[in-house]
Amino acid sequence: MEIKTEIIINTTTEKVWKALLDFDNYPNWNPFIKAISGKPEIGNTIKVVLPGMTFKPKVVAFETDKEFRWLGHLLFKGLFDGEHIFNIKENPDGTTTFYHSEKFSGILVPLFRKKLLSETKQGFETMNIKLKEVVEQF
Repeated sequence: MEIKTEIIINTTTEKVWKALLDFDNYPNWNPFIKAISGKPEIGNTIKVVLPGMTFKPKVVAFETDKEFRWLGHLLFKGLFDGEHIFNIKENPDGTTTFYHSEKFSGILVPLFRKKLLSETKQGFETMNIKLKEVVEQF
């Protein structure tokens, strides 16, 4: 199962990337991901805080100004896994498309499907809008 969202942001990929990696500033603007700590390098474990949940996924992809991706598990692999993906694409007109998605797998996914498609997807979309507002201010 996968949730996919995207938004056009009227600024450069560099500015979007900078805001996305400014973890210290997340509490000031990000309604979905309350905090991230740790070094976003491939193979590293980071700490991600969502409303009502904290987990420690592993960074599986990191390419400056393009992609940041992590893989997390609930308790153990195969129960409820999520690969969270941020992709940034420069558009010919100078805008940026921000893609925000997550691929879910594991035996518990069917139990959470309705909540993921409603609340979690709404959280992604709200974060996207707030990111757009933050980076377009400058």
